[in-house]
Amino acid sequence: MKLWKVIGLAAFAGVAASGVVAARNQRRRAAYTPDQIRERLHERLAESDRAK
Repeated sequence: MKLWKVIGLAAFAGVAASGVVAARNQRRRAAYTPDQIRERLHERLAESDRAK
């Protein structure tokens, strides 16, 4: 029974940690203005064109 408690706590910790990472990534994405996003996309497109 004790093993199942440890496994449950580990699963809970994993879900909580992934939620924190997702929230941090969302805040980072939300901080960009539309012009910044457009500029980054154009840069990535130019890099991919150069790689071909």
